[in-house]
Amino acid sequence: MLSSTWRSRSTRGVLVIGAAAALVLTGCSDKSTGSGSDATGTGSGGLSIQPVMQVDTAGKEVPKTDPAKAADPAGDGKATCAPGTSVAMAGALTGPDAALGINIVNGVKLALDQHNKANPGCKIELKQFDTEGDPQKATQVIPQIVNDRSIIGLVGPAFSGETKATGQILSDAGLVSVTSSATNATLTQNGWTTFFRGLANDDVQGPSVAKYLVSTANYKKVCVVQDNTDYGVGLAKSVTEGLGAAADPACAASIKKGDKDFSATVTKIAAAAPDAVFYSGYYAEGAPLAQQLKSGGVKAVFVGPDGVNDPQFISQAGSAAKGASLTCPCGPAPEKFAKDYEALNGQAPGVYSVEAYDLTTILAKGIDSGKVTRPDLLAYVRSYDGPGLARNYKWSPNGELANAQIWIYEVK
Repeated sequence: MLSSTWRSRSTRGVLVIGAAAALVLTGCSDKSTGSGSDATGTGSGGLSIQPVMQVDTAGKEVPKTDPAKAADPAGDGKATCAPGTSVAMAGALTGPDAALGINIVNGVKLALDQHNKANPGCKIELKQFDTEGDPQKATQVIPQIVNDRSIIGLVGPAFSGETKATGQILSDAGLVSVTSSATNATLTQNGWTTFFRGLANDDVQGPSVAKYLVSTANYKKVCVVQDNTDYGVGLAKSVTEGLGAAADPACAASIKKGDKDFSATVTKIAAAAPDAVFYSGYYAEGAPLAQQLKSGGVKAVFVGPDGVNDPQFISQAGSAAKGASLTCPCGPAPEKFAKDYEALNGQAPGVYSVEAYDLTTILAKGIDSGKVTRPDLLAYVRSYDGPGLARNYKWSPNGELANAQIWIYEVK
């Protein structure tokens, strides 16, 4: 999914701001405290992120997955495994983008809770590792995971930047790494043999969102704004290319992660009078950008990717979030999942919660089938083909999903 960036959108033109992963209407994000919302998360003023539709690479609506057919982490209840068998989660659990990591680890916890209650003979342990979403810190954390021989599978890393910095370490160790959120398209082009992406990458998200904005939403002019993260830069490039003539280079802009004053960017966009502004980045910058665009008189629809798709975007942007479109390769939470998730974790599911649950379920199914070594569990995931709550999971040799779509959400 992510890396450290966001995006945004508007009514007549679109402005895109680079981010680690993309969202258009509502639904996915990565941050420190908030819980993402897939049709359930509510922010200030009663606003919430509601799913609108799932689209393909042509920007056209496609049917959603039937949750009734999803794999169940409980299995048949007869699993046995050695005490101490563990899986790890690595991502931002503290810091400005911690909400994303918390959404993910809570999804992992739910899958393992359901598995362990049903299988007293195989209690899979969870070991959590906080990277703060920082690539440099991740290079210190991931070796700890690799050196813990009880850990035979990893859900993560969460952000694209930290994944880029540590993917070779995990590959060399033969430790299967399933990410629910790292979406930078180049991650699967590094020759790693243990990396599997549980959702569409930015080169799928970018064109899908771009085609949706142009062909379905009928925006004629879009401004694309990107942050300076691997996520933001890569996604903005993909969206801009997909928009074609609708992307106005005169109002394209770049910001730095951590910036809060976007007056120069707002002035440029206001002069262009776009239909939409696409921001490629995270909600920490996306929220103040949306506020400043509104106060600056910009009428365009704000469009953001999964890095923005979190209730924290609504909380921080306030009324400026209303009407924003958020996109995400992540799927909305089915009703029962959302109820179980909130009962266990004390908050609603967020962006990537469903994917984290699905991917943990796959690891648990492998362990239950006797794949309790790193090589065996890796081989199991590599050949896996089955439905989850979000989508069907089957991977090509480089770790990309064989089929992936994008969800569009809206702040209402």
